[in-house]
Amino acid sequence: MSGEEMKRVVSGMRPTGRLHLGNLHGALENWKKLQDEHECFFFIADLHALTSEYQDSAPIKGYIQEILIDWLSTGLDPNRCTIFIQSKVPEHTQLHVIFSMITPLPWLERNPTYKEQQQELIDRDLNTYGFLGYPVLQAADILVYKAQIVPVGVDQLPHLELTREIARRFNYLYKPIFPLPEPFLTEMPKLLGIDGRKMSKSYNNAIYLSDSPEVIKEKVSQMFTDASRLRRSDPGNPDICNVFSFHRFYTPIKTVENIKSDCPLAKMGCVECKRILAKNLIKGLSHYQEMRQYYREHLRDLDDILQSGISYARSEAQATLEEVKDTVSI
Repeated sequence: MSGEEMKRVVSGMRPTGRLHLGNLHGALENWKKLQDEHECFFFIADLHALTSEYQDSAPIKGYIQEILIDWLSTGLDPNRCTIFIQSKVPEHTQLHVIFSMITPLPWLERNPTYKEQQQELIDRDLNTYGFLGYPVLQAADILVYKAQIVPVGVDQLPHLELTREIARRFNYLYKPIFPLPEPFLTEMPKLLGIDGRKMSKSYNNAIYLSDSPEVIKEKVSQMFTDASRLRRSDPGNPDICNVFSFHRFYTPIKTVENIKSDCPLAKMGCVECKRILAKNLIKGLSHYQEMRQYYREHLRDLDDILQSGISYARSEAQATLEEVKDTVSI
């Protein structure tokens, strides 16, 4: 994206638990690059957390602090981006209400995530207005800052397209004040959970940025490998092995090459391969964990960062909302 004019970027994360390696490689690494090239707004989406956690909302406040510590520890810089909490900028919800008045119900009912999450998260009741309508709040999150770029994975494109449809509909019904945000496609690395499924807090299969070395060793030892390799003497296939996909990110290239050549010849067993990964993963996360400890000892700095971010975000959101109210004549 070098060479382009600076544009406005908006993205957020729900505070539903500690951040894991999927969050790091799927989002945060890209956010770090974007903050050097564009004007970025990154928010902790606590209102969105209520869509699935409304029955047990007490932990959300603690998760907000954990997410902020993880963001700062992995390299988000409040001097180069705006960091804030969604609920502290009430203009998000006010614009959400206005958008909800013009959004056709069928647009929400055909949202693929709505159906998928209901099937996956069977331990909670998601038959609520808030869960059905969360894409409208998501549109408000983005458009209240007149974002031009939204970093997303391919699976999130339908969500962004709905935001664009809401912007088009508003611009058509009233007057064109909202840009149509473009996706910045992020290449999602093949980092699955320790059980081979998508890495997720809900599946209890994640390796967290805050995991201790002992916990990392234990989790790596439980990781699924090549399912067809039943014995140490069987040849393995690194291309379909979840452990090997982690080596690509955390193990020196020479060692990765050795594993790739030795595994198919059964010169290296899965236990040894996991030990190598655990060692390098612990080393790779050591800097993040040192920074986490630093911010835990400087909690006042976190409050200052959030207050500064909230103040600037509100000033920008208020300007958009006033324009919207004037356009809608309310």
